[in-house]
Amino acid sequence: MASEIAAGMRRAAKEMHGIVVSAGLMDKTVKVRLGGQRWEPRVHKWFKEPRYKLVHDPRNSLRQGDVVAITPSWRESQHVRHVVKHIIAPYGGVGIDERPPIPSMEERATERTAKREAKDERRALRRQVNEAALAAERLAIDGRKELKRLGLWRKIAADTAADAAAAAAAAAAAATATTAS
Repeated sequence: MASEIAAGMRRAAKEMHGIVVSAGLMDKTVKVRLGGQRWEPRVHKWFKEPRYKLVHDPRNSLRQGDVVAITPSWRESQHVRHVVKHIIAPYGGVGIDERPPIPSMEERATERTAKREAKDERRALRRQVNEAALAAERLAIDGRKELKRLGLWRKIAADTAADAAAAAAAAAAAATATTAS
């Protein structure tokens, strides 16, 4: 966890400011427009060329039109590689105090570590269940092999088939009795 925070703090020095252009369409993700210019050598002039970034908003606190500060972070999904650092200027009627707070880098790292530990526990439990099922299957196969070796398998298979046939006949009789009444 300490290495994640340290790496996040190193990248946090690259703070960028932008305007939220799309919010509320994706869960915990907003689109932010960053300023940019492009030099056109044929006309010797600078043209506006904004860049757009998909930004992680952990608590869905941003609204369209907000001016925000974003920083690079760990990858949240395929295209989301930045996170909101803080709101510079809110837009619209809802103030910053009325919105959910934006978590700090330490809080986000703690949440991520807790989620990862829970996932590792679930994975270990699933592995144990699968190994137990595999061991039980191997034991059943070994038991069948031993019965075949002793020559008892045909007798057991015939008894099981007779029991299955008797159960099917009883079920058919019960179904006929309920249909007749």
